[in-house]
Amino acid sequence: MPTSLSMLQLLWRHGRDHLNQLWQLILLWGVVYLYSFYKDGVNANVFTKFKDITSYMRFRKFGNTDLVVSEIGFGAWAIGGNAMIGKTPIGWGKADDADSVAAIFKAMDCGINFFDTADFYGLGHSEILLGKQLGNNKDIIIATKVGHRNIEETIQLDYSKQHILAACDASLKRLKRDTIDYYQLHSARMQHFEKELCVEAMEILKKQGKIRYWGLSLNTFYPGPEATFMMKHGLGDGFQLVYNIINQRAFGLMKIAEENNYGIIARMPLQFGLLTGKFSLDKNFTPDDHRSFRFNKEILNGSLSLLEDKIWPLCNKYNISKTSLALSYILSYQSVSTVIPGIRTAQHAVDNSKDLVQLAPEDVLLIENTFTTGFADIVNLMEKQG
Repeated sequence: MPTSLSMLQLLWRHGRDHLNQLWQLILLWGVVYLYSFYKDGVNANVFTKFKDITSYMRFRKFGNTDLVVSEIGFGAWAIGGNAMIGKTPIGWGKADDADSVAAIFKAMDCGINFFDTADFYGLGHSEILLGKQLGNNKDIIIATKVGHRNIEETIQLDYSKQHILAACDASLKRLKRDTIDYYQLHSARMQHFEKELCVEAMEILKKQGKIRYWGLSLNTFYPGPEATFMMKHGLGDGFQLVYNIINQRAFGLMKIAEENNYGIIARMPLQFGLLTGKFSLDKNFTPDDHRSFRFNKEILNGSLSLLEDKIWPLCNKYNISKTSLALSYILSYQSVSTVIPGIRTAQHAVDNSKDLVQLAPEDVLLIENTFTTGFADIVNLMEKQG
């Protein structure tokens, strides 16, 4: 008969062996679980990070930098509020700071780590809001811009070396950061590269450690000349450009930029809200919303008709919203690093982050062909409208 002590020792060894086996099974399950996502990420050329059981965000490398950005970024223009310069609106109408703060935190909950702003958005208010909430958070990547100024109640472009150096210091103070991850010339054109010392200023800031990388936010309708100049001379690290279902003028440029290892930020993915499916022909905007002078009946009618006839039927095929379709289309291009829809509420953060799908090649081609056969004319009208 075993003694009480030997019996306890036997039970201990038996229990310990089973516990070790349990831990081994847990460890093996964890390795298999993580590898499955790693494998998916490699196949899709993305990294995947789950925030909870029901939602996730994928990540892409930004060009030749060490920045790894969420596929969906936070466009922070709207949270700047309803700023005016003279009688010209430079915002999206009134914004509630409490809603904006909620949007910032909900965006992080959704896995968004890339926030794009400018010193011009709300004349600094957008940067201030982000700075108060995010500060030097090392998990967050901040991009901001320089070059637009309010001088005597008129909009002026200033890409002088002196202004860029001073503006960067001011942005760092508002953002409460030691370094700006990605600093952008807001809309510099060829004459600014030829006559100003903007490139020298950006390189000085990089050497000083005030910025990590820099690039250019390209013109909405003619993005080519400045991008070609920068790539030819090996300047900067990325481009921000307009690309969406309606405006596909930057189509060819995206591939060339990818081949030259430039990161790409796709802005205006929802064409100022037109691609959410929430607009009607009688849509009106308040005078302090810049969209009040960008849309007219001809633009709205032409866009809505083409969308209804050619594009929105795809939503039923994929069982997703119009917003998700618009964002998924842009992310079908591996040349795109991140897409930055405007986010001003917590619900916007959720809506812009969910149900992103890989479109079938034939559907991507259908959307591309619709630009050639119809949307190109709409974009011409938009260019004339301003």
